[in-house]
Amino acid sequence: MSIGTFIASRLIKDRNRGTAFSRPINVIAIIGIALGLAVMILAVSILTGFKQQIRDKVAGFGAHIQVVNFDANLSYETVPVSSNQPFVSKIREHRGIRNVQVFATKAGIIKTDENIQGVVLKGIGSDYDWSFFRSNMVEGETLVLSDTARSNDVVISKKVADMLGLKLGDSFSMFFVQDPPRMRKFTILGIYETSLEEFDKTYLFCDINHIRSLNGWSDDQVSGFEIYINDFEELDYMTDVVRDAIGYRVAEEEEQLKVTNIRGRYPQIFDWLGFQDTNVIIILVLMILVAGFNMISGLLILILEKTNMIGVLKALGAGNKVIRSVFLYQAAWLTARGLFWGNVIGIGLALLQLKTEMISLDPSSYYLRSVPINLDPVHVILLNIGTMIAIILMLLIPSQLIARITPVKAIRYDC
Repeated sequence: MSIGTFIASRLIKDRNRGTAFSRPINVIAIIGIALGLAVMILAVSILTGFKQQIRDKVAGFGAHIQVVNFDANLSYETVPVSSNQPFVSKIREHRGIRNVQVFATKAGIIKTDENIQGVVLKGIGSDYDWSFFRSNMVEGETLVLSDTARSNDVVISKKVADMLGLKLGDSFSMFFVQDPPRMRKFTILGIYETSLEEFDKTYLFCDINHIRSLNGWSDDQVSGFEIYINDFEELDYMTDVVRDAIGYRVAEEEEQLKVTNIRGRYPQIFDWLGFQDTNVIIILVLMILVAGFNMISGLLILILEKTNMIGVLKALGAGNKVIRSVFLYQAAWLTARGLFWGNVIGIGLALLQLKTEMISLDPSSYYLRSVPINLDPVHVILLNIGTMIAIILMLLIPSQLIARITPVKAIRYDC
């Protein structure tokens, strides 16, 4: 153990013997660090939770990656492709792929006795992953489809149901503007609500065979493929994997396929989510600065209080580096105490919100019913390490004050 560490450990053990002035200053510094870290943990947990939930909700309606006909435009009237594609079996075996499913869309109009509403009918098959919608069902259940019989059931959003005065078990007519015009009658099997109003008021889910029949497609034709991946952070990489699996098609008889991902289809949403990172960075910087300035005040008080000791140590031959290490070790101890209580407060409040959802939100404004929490241990560890390093670096400047203290004046000094 170095002499600096030994002296610092003795001072820490005798910390209660400080002056009546220094003790509250140190307590304030610890409280400042604790509150700063707690705010940082909550800010990062809420932001990442918010981004994750919005991202998952958007992906729930259209998957992470889509493969459609290259000639398809941005409308819901799509150019069909064959469902028997060789790339499907390749990518299903990839470790990063969670599910591959077919889909088809068609715009239509729902007409009741009193209301009319334009919507998009999304046809899905027996391979559809209902996990997202099961967690957002308000009433009823999801579709159970088979490859042999066509179902007339649909899953509709609460938004559309309320607009049209429909409820679970009701039947309604849906009209399709084409040549010749078509009509289908459906029965509501389930009602969902995701709080993403633009999506909720748009999509209904039905058996894909209805879309095939309306468009005059064969049994193996679909609008495209939806692909869910396991890790959103690998979105760009997995998009390239799908493109490579499809390959380049030069023969005229081969269907030209286009691969898009969720970030490219909804750039406004993801640009907005990315902008939230800037807000959190500002919060983190401000909290670290506040905690750092609190510790600078505490360090200066420690130096002022121990001026006599500094003079004695210098008179005995101790160098500025050794004496500086004494106070930096003390400051690190105070910082560690602040970080400990900051973790207790921040993680405690985050877990409380995660379990009880005590703070609710207006879904029409925030797209969520409660404040979301994503408590990632890696984020917590990085915040602790980053805060400790930033504060110690900030303390190096005021610790230079020790070099200006002369032994004679320091020994005579009476604080």
